[in-house]
Amino acid sequence: MRRPRIVIVGAGFAGFHAARTLSRLARGRAELVVINPTDYFLYVPLLPEVAGGLLDPRRVAVPLTAALPGARLVLGEADAVDLGARTVRYTDPENGRGDIAYDRLVLAAGSVSKLLPIPGVAEHAHGFRGIPEALYLRDHVIRQMELADAADDPAERAARCTFVVVGAGYTGVEVTAHGALLTEALRRRLPRLREEPRWMLLDVAPRVLPELDERMSRTAERVLRRRGVDVRTGTSVEEAERGGVRLTGGRHVPTRSLIWCVGVRPDPLVEALGLETRKGRLVVDEYLNVPGHPEVFACGDAAAVPDPNRPGEVTPMTAQQAVRQGRLAARNVAASYGTGSLSPYRHRDLGFVVDLGGAQAAANPLRVPMSGPAAKAVTRGYHLLAMPGNRTRVAADWALNALLSRQIVQLGLVRSPLVPLETAAPELPLIPH
Repeated sequence: MRRPRIVIVGAGFAGFHAARTLSRLARGRAELVVINPTDYFLYVPLLPEVAGGLLDPRRVAVPLTAALPGARLVLGEADAVDLGARTVRYTDPENGRGDIAYDRLVLAAGSVSKLLPIPGVAEHAHGFRGIPEALYLRDHVIRQMELADAADDPAERAARCTFVVVGAGYTGVEVTAHGALLTEALRRRLPRLREEPRWMLLDVAPRVLPELDERMSRTAERVLRRRGVDVRTGTSVEEAERGGVRLTGGRHVPTRSLIWCVGVRPDPLVEALGLETRKGRLVVDEYLNVPGHPEVFACGDAAAVPDPNRPGEVTPMTAQQAVRQGRLAARNVAASYGTGSLSPYRHRDLGFVVDLGGAQAAANPLRVPMSGPAAKAVTRGYHLLAMPGNRTRVAADWALNALLSRQIVQLGLVRSPLVPLETAAPELPLIPH
């Protein structure tokens, strides 16, 4: 008899850990297929260090074929699911179309950048979701500083040395913290440039890191302000243009750099399914099963998983939640074939870590607030434990960074047209044609 086929859409935190768990549980009794636009799992939390020139981009990319030896990888972007015929349609990297049948389906398509209806943002801002965007941002920041060094017009120098980050959540804070250190290191190497680099961090929320503990918020803001970052809460962008942005309140800020870290929304595949959603995420029960479709499971950012700790609410879109949901989805898929039993989703918050660059970080492991070098040690230890590969290489890069000066150079791998804000980063090529 034909082995049942389990198809997993997406290899982010949820999809990767679902596939890894099923590789162990299936043990050859089922065919496991992973559909993903890239051949690697991306460890997103370390992307700010890639943008800051501290880590090689390969350090945050774990090869799927090596990490998931029991799975078949299909390179492509899933764009439709026929629930009646039980098939997934996808587009491969060369725009070829294909479809694959399934007996069980795990939807872990993840998320893309969230756009707001603000004039000019889609045209002039750049997001921060993947390796292409991190590489582009690093080159862009270095290029603006070097062009400012060569410019004679004081207004041009000031605009090129101003960097505006919108969104003071986890990503925006880390991008700003690492970016401020990068530009300060670069300024010391540019002999003619007397302009101080200026970073602005904007958010409509009343504080930075609004989703985390207030003590972590205070630590992050204190470190950022000490580095000269202009932190503006209760503020956002009303309009963006090539030469600057207009803030809420009417003030115009000349800049050539608008970095969009506002947040994420579920992958468009979720809406295309035509099933019930909540906050744009696919409704599932406590077993991560889609109601009315016992063969379909969903997890991670794409799924509105009931939060057992907050009745009536759904779990937040975090990597910690996605990892646990991916593993549970795998166990419940196996249970649907008689291996083990169905289990409801349960989660205990282990705390959060925020890397602020240098020797600074904010952390609250097991709700114990920490800051400074101690928090930095906890943060790096957590990332090494959470990464499913490349640990030795990452640790070696960190050790070298402590001993040697930062390498600051443009690589020219990604041009601006290849990182449009409205497109999910993993779809994009690294080398421009």
